[in-house]
Amino acid sequence: MKHASVVCAVLLALVFASAASAQVIPPGGSQFNPPLPAPPPPPKIEVPVVPQLDALPQPNYAPTPGPSFGERISKCLDDAAASGLGPSERSNYSRNCANR
Repeated sequence: MKHASVVCAVLLALVFASAASAQVIPPGGSQFNPPLPAPPPPPKIEVPVVPQLDALPQPNYAPTPGPSFGERISKCLDDAAASGLGPSERSNYSRNCANR
């Protein structure tokens, strides 16, 4: 009976020893390096839309954006200075002019 328990112990030691060496470190690698990331997904290939000869073109007219508030203030201040208004009159004029 003692011989059987020794054989079992040896077999268990061999099984656990082989499980511990299952992680193979490549040459030049380190056990502390993180694993490589998964490869990126393949690019999505889509068929382009082919324009039809008998279809009317669809214009894409977007309205041009107006000047920003700061640009309007600057223009109004320049106009007020060109008109010869004083500093206090310029501020009043530019406030009214920019809000129109």
